Amino acid sequence: MRRFGLTDKTPPLVSVVMPVYDREKYVAEAIESILGQTFSDFELIIVDDGSQDRSPEIIREYERQDGRVRLLRQEGNMGVATARNRGIDEAGGEFLALMDSDDISLPTRLVQQLSFLQENPEIGAVGVRSKMVNHDLTVQFGINAGRRLHAPIVLSLLTGVVALVTGGLMIRSQPLRTVGGFTDGLRDGEEADLYIRLLVQTRIRFANLPEILYVQRLHDSNLSSSNLSRGARHDFTYERWKLNALWDEVTDDTLMRFRRLRLQDQLNWSERRAAKADLRRLIASLIERKMVDPSERPLLIAEMNRRLEQTCPRLWQKICHWRRHHFGPGKWEKAVWLD
Repeated sequence: MRRFGLTDKTPPLVSVVMPVYDREKYVAEAIESILGQTFSDFELIIVDDGSQDRSPEIIREYERQDGRVRLLRQEGNMGVATARNRGIDEAGGEFLALMDSDDISLPTRLVQQLSFLQENPEIGAVGVRSKMVNHDLTVQFGINAGRRLHAPIVLSLLTGVVALVTGGLMIRSQPLRTVGGFTDGLRDGEEADLYIRLLVQTRIRFANLPEILYVQRLHDSNLSSSNLSRGARHDFTYERWKLNALWDEVTDDTLMRFRRLRLQDQLNWSERRAAKADLRRLIASLIERKMVDPSERPLLIAEMNRRLEQTCPRLWQKICHWRRHHFGPGKWEKAVWLD
């Protein structure tokens, strides 16, 4: 069994854990973005996962310059889940911040996330919005804007929509210790696997800050690895195991409808009706298993309606937009539309 954060020294409030594998082009910028935070009571634990390039040398130089930086070496490439767990094992902070070695954290990321968690003790983990850029930061591709509130985040997690940027996540150490961190050796879907286990075992509550506090760099190596993983699959293996946390039997028809909802495909009337039934069943299961509070049901219904509207013909979407513009959303719907 792994030991988490055992140390003789007074631990910092925040431990930042960053796995690295062959990132000599980008790792210096990633490290500097953490060292340049406006919040300073942290340790930066960097786990080199068997790099074959100059990454360890670059990291070692930062370790010599700043006592908050600590380099750990893995023998061979064990995968990002195992590398992250190695860092979590050594972390002493009450709060754990995850960081990817080719991305950039904006200067107020840590202080804003920490302040949010301290002010909202019912929230176990908080993410941020991010902007996606090319390898040299000269072109912006878009904004990764997950939902802000817990219930829509959980609905998104279970239906395949990006809900949390893992490299920009801060989580309380206790729930992470309870589930044993990431699943060692898992090289595909390790992030969603963690989130589902946190929900099932700890009933954690998630949130996202509305500010853009993280920069995701898209380049050949991370795009190619993504294409080889779940995004390129034509079966429903990945989608099915997530919903198995709620349902014993998950049909291919339901999984196909969730996939089409995610892609915002146009659905005919009968298909939308079936998709609505699927979503209502999912919402009922989330409440029954106490992954969301019954009081959040109106918020989930509003999110469901928003998803279904995106599959309608364009003219109907314009009518719905006009109706909201002139009459305004209700209390719960407003929370979603302004999310």
